[in-house]
Amino acid sequence: MVASSSWERTPRESIELECSRRGKDAVVAGCVELLEGRDADAELIVGLGGPSARWAVTGDVAGPEYWLRVWAARGLLWAWDDVALASLLTALDDEAWRVREMALKVVARHRLDDALPAVADLQRDPVPRVRAAAARALARLTTAGA
Repeated sequence: MVASSSWERTPRESIELECSRRGKDAVVAGCVELLEGRDADAELIVGLGGPSARWAVTGDVAGPEYWLRVWAARGLLWAWDDVALASLLTALDDEAWRVREMALKVVARHRLDDALPAVADLQRDPVPRVRAAAARALARLTTAGA
């Protein structure tokens, strides 16, 4: 079963829709802005975060701010460009474990070899889900033919 939101879209479909609306470069740039703690377009935040991010356009109370960085990293999972590499590498050291976990998924999906030292270190992260994501990323980066 594929995860989907109340929008009847998966996160991937929502991000691909944002890429078709505004262009992949703009989506990647918005993701970088969010990963670096800067503001981004409210509609992009909703596109990245789905229904949980409606507060960005309604003015309702937002959840924990680290979710913006999680959603930004998830955006890079489906809309990658190497201009985001430095920000993603920084995200591997984020204080929020969910950001580290999602950044590791991006590393694995796009086989970002520059992240190898950080991935190796994250195998000792205090959070089991981060350690598991690090192990998967390390396996993907070091598999023959990678």
